Amino acid sequence: MPTKLSSRPLPVVFLWHMHQPEYRDPRDGVYQQPWTYLHAIKDYADMAAHLERWPGARLVVNFVPILLEQLEDYAAQIDSYQRSRQVADLRDPLLVSLAEPGALVGDQRLVVIEALLRANRARMIDRFEPFARLVETADALLQTQDPGGYVSDAFIGDLSTWYHLAWCGETLRQSDPVVAELLDREGGFDAESRQALLGVIGETIGGLFDRFRALADRGQIELSMTPYAHPITPLLQDLRAGLEAEPDAPQPLAESYPGGDQRSRWHIEHGRAVFQRLLGRDPAGCWPAEGAISDATCRLLDQAGFAWAASGQQVLRNSLNHAHQTLHCDHQVYARPGQELRLFFRDDGLSDRIGFDYQNWHADDAVEDLVHHLVSIADTCDHLGVEAPLVPIILDGENAWEHYPDNGFWLLDGLYKQLSAHPRIEMTTFSSFLEAKPPAVELDALVAGSWVYGNLATWVGETAKNRAWDRLVDARQAYLDAESEGEWDEDMQMRNGLQLAVCEGSDWFWWFGEDNPAEATRDFDRLFRLQLARLYELIDVPVPAVLDEPISVPTHDANQVTGGGTMRRGQA
Repeated sequence: MPTKLSSRPLPVVFLWHMHQPEYRDPRDGVYQQPWTYLHAIKDYADMAAHLERWPGARLVVNFVPILLEQLEDYAAQIDSYQRSRQVADLRDPLLVSLAEPGALVGDQRLVVIEALLRANRARMIDRFEPFARLVETADALLQTQDPGGYVSDAFIGDLSTWYHLAWCGETLRQSDPVVAELLDREGGFDAESRQALLGVIGETIGGLFDRFRALADRGQIELSMTPYAHPITPLLQDLRAGLEAEPDAPQPLAESYPGGDQRSRWHIEHGRAVFQRLLGRDPAGCWPAEGAISDATCRLLDQAGFAWAASGQQVLRNSLNHAHQTLHCDHQVYARPGQELRLFFRDDGLSDRIGFDYQNWHADDAVEDLVHHLVSIADTCDHLGVEAPLVPIILDGENAWEHYPDNGFWLLDGLYKQLSAHPRIEMTTFSSFLEAKPPAVELDALVAGSWVYGNLATWVGETAKNRAWDRLVDARQAYLDAESEGEWDEDMQMRNGLQLAVCEGSDWFWWFGEDNPAEATRDFDRLFRLQLARLYELIDVPVPAVLDEPISVPTHDANQVTGGGTMRRGQA
């Protein structure tokens, strides 16, 4: 006898995670990498525009507080420059190259030329013939003895203008008259044109806060957060937590991270304060950095008052296997005994299809494929009699789209159009889903892990990653010793705690190891050691000589690494 289909559509929650680490030099505030503002004008702006276009679409947008602070800073510095025309107000060399390329001198010119070539060749450079020609010329110049000395200010200005036009989101290219007018030109961009584009960049970044607040106010999105500087909380709490999923993995020399539980609480509390200040609400949910959870982390999130947290599907399966607990359906809500915190686990297969596979499909086919899979899951849940099914699709909201035609415009447009009107599918948020108080499956065990392969190996367990942890533990111990011996006032306590938080971020460890592109590994290695050195300076302790030595020796170029190293699949 055929199973009767449920009258309720299958709830589906998309969570787009927006994250960039702290890129500012801790001494002078100059940005060492431009990715925060470039993703803002490309991906965060596009994401808001797609939702504004399809008001029936509902989902979760997750922001890291340290990213929000940098967005605020970029908007402020561009606004200051627009009013003063003082190039010193711009603290990102790429913004200087756009506004006043003549202000770049010496080695700055070479550094900027190299930076202005960092874009997806097929999707972002070759798409614009004038930009592609400039890039070819720049590539040739880089083979000369003094590339920076050979190029004119006009060349840098044109190259920078096209670079920023290529990094504009598709919706910005379609709607902004300044961007549209510049796209129609070959080059020869004068100062007025370039500064007009800079104005669009500043307005776009500054407007993001109001746009996402408005989307949340009308119930179209739920805004959630990650602890302040994106730390891998399970490892702060227990540096050996990675052994739960990888019992034979090599470990750092240090056995623990001193005061890690207290630091984890600090990241939650300070992150919440930043989130409330900039987005005007107290988040109900938390995407822990990299979806990394452990039993201790879930207790902490529960005590902090979060209603929900999410992680990866392989963490769920590792936990079920460890407890010899059998389930016939992963697509449910979960809880640990005695906790109010509700846990959701991403559908790795569907999330990875968006992150990696659909970029080479026709958008219509990709949308139909995802809808087909969701309807199939709905049928399966009906057949199994799952009382409260839900499908979480969770992934990076930034890095996938540069690998798509038109920054993923047609995929996202088609998805939101189809899913918001589909009779068998309900786009929703985690908090809305929980309003009905659905029964939770109690997990008998929880194995520490993340959304990447269900373990913590992306951040600990390799030689370079372990070495980085030892450097951080040494700095943390020096911090504690200096704190106990000194008389820090409230301002010093906050200043030093913020610098420590930057050092505790996850990104440094992500980029160490043998499976990342050499250029990115070198950049993050240098910046991590710079942040640690600044911490020692702030606490008035001599900087160890070992921080002059690279932590990781890179071996790959970007073309050898899937997604340029910025993304991973959920399952190996």
